[in-house]
Amino acid sequence: MIRYQYRKGPIESKVATIFVLAVIWLMVIWLMHYPDVVERWYSDGLYLVICRLLHPVFNLLPFSVGDVIYIALIIYLAFALVNIIRLAFLKRFIRLLVYVLQLVIGFQLIILSFYLLWGLNYFRPSAANRLNLQDSSYTFEDVKLVTSILIDSANASRAQLTAADLAQTDQTIYQTAIGAVDTLAARSKGFPAYHPDIKPSMLTYFLNYLGTSGYFNPFTSEAQMNYQMPVYLKSFTACHEMSHQMGFGAEDEANFGGFLAGIASRDRLLKYSTYYAGVEEFMYAIGRKDTIAFRLLKTRISPLVRQDFKTDRAYWKDFESKAGIFSGILYDHYLKTNNQPEGLKTYNQMVRLVMAWYLKNHFKKSFVNTEPKP
Repeated sequence: MIRYQYRKGPIESKVATIFVLAVIWLMVIWLMHYPDVVERWYSDGLYLVICRLLHPVFNLLPFSVGDVIYIALIIYLAFALVNIIRLAFLKRFIRLLVYVLQLVIGFQLIILSFYLLWGLNYFRPSAANRLNLQDSSYTFEDVKLVTSILIDSANASRAQLTAADLAQTDQTIYQTAIGAVDTLAARSKGFPAYHPDIKPSMLTYFLNYLGTSGYFNPFTSEAQMNYQMPVYLKSFTACHEMSHQMGFGAEDEANFGGFLAGIASRDRLLKYSTYYAGVEEFMYAIGRKDTIAFRLLKTRISPLVRQDFKTDRAYWKDFESKAGIFSGILYDHYLKTNNQPEGLKTYNQMVRLVMAWYLKNHFKKSFVNTEPKP
């Protein structure tokens, strides 16, 4: 008697793979509901191992590996769409089904990789909780006071900038920001940094039209910069993106990490870039609450800083497009899906952390030359 060994067909094996990956995904979803578990076993465990492995390796390369991966993925998806249409046109439905199942498996692997390599940081306890910055007893008058302090600091630091400061190369800006992040990490255990780095993005042309100053690649743990935007935006953006490398998922938390790194720096451009971002955040919060207070505080801003705001707005206005609006909608939903219910508005919630930090550290006169003590 001839015995035939049963072999699973391609469809059955792929369905089984999809099922196994779905079970793993359900386990990840379950884990998201337990922030303390995420903090202990992922953010303070697996993610630190990932940082120590990936950062030194990718830092050796002058280009963004993450950008290359995204470009390759876009090309592959275009090829996949053509292949699906071709198989459907030829009525090769079995092969089409197998191919679609392969794409589903690929999509599952991408999603799992996203959360296991970095994305679970979205579901750790908040920075306010971890850094003991939960004091919300401040009043609107306190917010106006801190806003005026930030404006005065921005005015003073802008007046100190020289032509040489504004002509710094991107590489110099990156190295200064890296040094500021390393210094913050050395001063506070709440901001662990493992070989932080920032790179110019090969996708800068497209970032302009998406209204994006920089981005963090969760698959390679690389921080990327839009290298074409005004120079005074670059330093703070670099610190913001490297805050994501430190495991700060939420945008307001990354802004806060960048803020603390920047104000403690001795570099004039980085300091101004940070105060500029702080003024922008606080003035937005003031404007939503009290337009009269907003107009009064606006008169406090120096002509040089005002001109920078005008240049900033004009730069991004030149790239306004439907693509930017569409990407904004997508990113808003992305943030809401990942434990940031305010979506894009999360970027403007740094005020809460800064105010709690202000109350905790009792700075009454100025943020100038202060050192972070979270």
